Amino acid sequence: MAQRIIGQVKRVNGPVIEVMGIRDAEMFELVRVGEDGLVGELIKLETDSAVVQVYEDTTGIAPFDPVYGTGMPLSVELGPGMVGTIYDGIQRPLEAIRSATGIYIRRGITVPSLSRERKWHFVPSAKAGDRPGGGAILGTVQETGNVLHKVLVPPGIEGVLESIVAEGEYTVEETIAVLRTGDAQTRDLSLMHRWPIRVQRPVRTRLALEVPLITGQRVIDTLFPVAKGGTIAIPGGFGTGKTMTQQAIAKWCDADLIVYIGCGERGNEITDVLTEFPKLVDPRTGRSLMERTILIANTSNMPVSAREASIYTGITMAEYFRDQGYDVAVMADSTSRWAEALRELSGRMEEMPAEEGFPAYLPTRIAEFYERAGSMETLSGNRGSVSVIGAVSPPGGDFSEPVTQHTKRFIRCFWALDRGLANARHYPAISWLDSYSEYLSDVVPWWEQQVGAEWAAERTEILDLLHREVRLQQVVKLVGPDALPDTQRFVLEVCTLFKNAFLQQNAYDKIDAFSVIEKQARMLHIIVTYWRRGSAVIKNGATLIELKKLKVYQDIVKMKFSIPNDDLSGFDKIEARLERAMDQLEALHARDEKQTTPVRP
Repeated sequence: MAQRIIGQVKRVNGPVIEVMGIRDAEMFELVRVGEDGLVGELIKLETDSAVVQVYEDTTGIAPFDPVYGTGMPLSVELGPGMVGTIYDGIQRPLEAIRSATGIYIRRGITVPSLSRERKWHFVPSAKAGDRPGGGAILGTVQETGNVLHKVLVPPGIEGVLESIVAEGEYTVEETIAVLRTGDAQTRDLSLMHRWPIRVQRPVRTRLALEVPLITGQRVIDTLFPVAKGGTIAIPGGFGTGKTMTQQAIAKWCDADLIVYIGCGERGNEITDVLTEFPKLVDPRTGRSLMERTILIANTSNMPVSAREASIYTGITMAEYFRDQGYDVAVMADSTSRWAEALRELSGRMEEMPAEEGFPAYLPTRIAEFYERAGSMETLSGNRGSVSVIGAVSPPGGDFSEPVTQHTKRFIRCFWALDRGLANARHYPAISWLDSYSEYLSDVVPWWEQQVGAEWAAERTEILDLLHREVRLQQVVKLVGPDALPDTQRFVLEVCTLFKNAFLQQNAYDKIDAFSVIEKQARMLHIIVTYWRRGSAVIKNGATLIELKKLKVYQDIVKMKFSIPNDDLSGFDKIEARLERAMDQLEALHARDEKQTTPVRP
């Protein structure tokens, strides 16, 4: 990478450096500071001075140290070798750095994001004489057992393919094709290309969001579903399970690839991800989960400015795989700590603060991030999507703070975590009262096609019951449950059953950790049937005690553990026993009523 001196250090203020005597520089240019070559980005440019944010520890940098320009923006390398790799916030491969320097990252170290030595088996799909445009597929590389990597022409380039190599083994830097552009210039193409992290990759058009992202978590898929290409926020105070929920989604969701961004998280949480993911088996393929995962580890003890860049690094990688026609899920954990990095950098640049000290452009930055999600028709004509799931960590669990409020403006699905549920060990601790999904109307046709036309009606009915329960609980607190008639106590009983037997999920149980959509629909149907039939027999004279004594009641409570995803026949037996028990109870009370009815003379 060519470098030239563009100025000298004037003042050092933590990760923010003022540069004097600036010349021949551009906004957002990647720079190197000092003789150690610390990585930085030019973020403010004036007549003869500039401001650089440095992505490494600036200890030892002094006035008059040289600042070198690279002539290119902060970019990521996109090509084979990304999947299964652990990067830091600016796409430096941490395992390669450890091999070079030991357990500590040496300042100014330069390690290629993609291995320059490894050879990949390239199978061409284009031929000489073709006229590929930006985003066209030149060929494929089998990157992992799960991912067939499609080698793309970089966006913004088009022309006639003069030549393309035969099938064989190539490194990411070797030329695999030569493209003659419209200005009669030739462009050598390789297995990789670079893309600026702050620039959204172009697409042909946005598509409607119609297919849900199946997570295997019942409270999400059934009550608050999200579409592939959707935007989701998971707000919650400390200890409510944000990271756990995101990790569960990353493990079980049906996205083709996962980009997990540990943005400012504690080191022990990132360590859990790094040690656990390689051991997990993808339920769809039977292979290691790391074969479809990219990890970005930017822990809280790493430089704060790298935290600010990490989510752009992750979303750019996700867009690249979306352009290949894949469905990608991005886990940003957490956007609050990213916003705190913005606040610290803004304060060091002496910008005018807005509410709670955050910069005035915070809503703009949040919007720029979430708008890069979506289901798209790519430049090559494929269909791909990027779903963004961002955790929010409001101080003290206060959802009225700026990051949560601004995030709600730009997302369509809100999974609010409840401390009371977390303290009661009810996981996922997603509140069914404060959460919502605006994707419901988009995905209902898909659900009804897959599991039956009654799904939406049963979901609405159980949600209505949960809201009725809240009002009844207020009465119970005043007068006690015994003051309520059995019809109302039965509402409380069914809601308790639904919470324990359906919403609560055990991540450590092999059967209950993940539920296929057919299992979720059958469980919902049985509980709603229990409610409908039970309400009818109570009106005919049955008591709540009689309903709870039914043997099938315990079968319903245990069905999430007893019926595996690959054999749902057990639901037919439970439903048959439920209908038979209700018929017997109904017949019993119909006979009793007949016997006690006085005969008219």
